[in-house]
Amino acid sequence: MEEDNPKFKKLARHSKNPFRGSHINNLDDGCLMLIFSFLSPIPDRYNTALVCHRWRFLACHPRLWLRVDRSVKDLSQPGVYPSIETAVSAARPGDTILIAAGGIHRTSNIQIKKPLCLIGAGELPDDTTLICSRGSESALEFLSTCKLANLTVRAELGCCLLHRSGRLTIDGCILQCESNPLDHLSHAIVTTATAPCGIQSVLKNTADSVTVTRTRIEGGAKAVLTSGTLSLQQVRVIYTRTSLFFWFSVEQS
Repeated sequence: MEEDNPKFKKLARHSKNPFRGSHINNLDDGCLMLIFSFLSPIPDRYNTALVCHRWRFLACHPRLWLRVDRSVKDLSQPGVYPSIETAVSAARPGDTILIAAGGIHRTSNIQIKKPLCLIGAGELPDDTTLICSRGSESALEFLSTCKLANLTVRAELGCCLLHRSGRLTIDGCILQCESNPLDHLSHAIVTTATAPCGIQSVLKNTADSVTVTRTRIEGGAKAVLTSGTLSLQQVRVIYTRTSLFFWFSVEQS
């Protein structure tokens, strides 16, 4: 009978699994990256990065980041925005925003209410400058866990960064308060966050805090003003001929 023929047995075995041999890992990097671009950064793309080294490389690739480029003419380009405010508005929780180097990016009281990472695209922090004009309370206001890296933030009056809540990390940045007769009103960082009532949120690593590493702070009455219940801790400073580099944290005592 035909069922006993080895040739027909082999065909039947393959017909039961029509997708045999077609594995997602057989797709090239470009196809996989396109698929990953449709995933939400948190939790889907994060979980994707845990699968293997290749998927981690592709899921975290800069091509999946949003970009801010003031010189962009074609606003139909996906993931490219003319200002930081529009990029923050369009971003999904967990997105990374790469801010183009060169020129000045005007920022004024931009509220960030979702987990984001803002990175300067230059080789040095000086290459990407955010300026908060006079009359604004801050350049950026944080109400969620966020990270800033490789950026210069300059405030003409007021503060560079206003921290309301969340875990804020500032790594390799420059925070500048311009000199003026009202220096006593200028601060690099202002935090109004309040420590949690119980220890449970601290154990879960969700307590509000500010962590500063390898960051230059220039001008202003104070580097950090705390109007909440957090306190300045673990301060380290490296003195150079031209500037001071700070490492410190602001958290619950």
